[in-house]
Amino acid sequence: MKTHVLTTPVSEKDIEGIEIGDIVYLNGYITTCRDVAHRRVVEENMELPVNVCGGAILHAGPIVRRKTDDSGYEMVSVGPTTSMRMEKFEKEFVQRTGVRIIVGKGGMKRNTEEACREYKALHCVFPAGCAVIAATEVEEIAQVNWMELGMPESLWTCKVKNFGPLIVSIDTKGNNFFEQNKIEFNCKKDSELEKMYGQLHFIK
Repeated sequence: MKTHVLTTPVSEKDIEGIEIGDIVYLNGYITTCRDVAHRRVVEENMELPVNVCGGAILHAGPIVRRKTDDSGYEMVSVGPTTSMRMEKFEKEFVQRTGVRIIVGKGGMKRNTEEACREYKALHCVFPAGCAVIAATEVEEIAQVNWMELGMPESLWTCKVKNFGPLIVSIDTKGNNFFEQNKIEFNCKKDSELEKMYGQLHFIK
């Protein structure tokens, strides 16, 4: 397991040696982008109003508030949402937008594996339950788009510093950390359960 620091925009060369299980910290800009935005791009053929080519998106519905001087917004909480909800859109979304880093919660499957392999992108997970910590890594909200969708679904483009730790779950070769671990853990499960049953026979 290695640690990498990436700054947007990210090139294919920047991430070609990063492997599943590695840790990434992100500097630069990341845009929150979840269900409705993916649907607009893929199903309604709309272009994102912010350029994420070589950039990063975050599957998240943040909580923001206006600054006291009314000069803009500040981040209160930005916990990742379940990435699997975007699975059916992700390959075409990556193809159309050129996004390089996808951050969310939990694993994704074949559609995202193919996207990462064919278009050289990474899917990473931000540790769950750390929404307030994530907000402290947002230096400023640079812009917001599609506010008609409401706070959670709006596109909040954030300037971040050392945003992470992000665990690489799918690398540019399409390797899938979550799916590989499922196989390994399932192989170990039966033998471990048998050991437990020997000691706790009443639960079998």
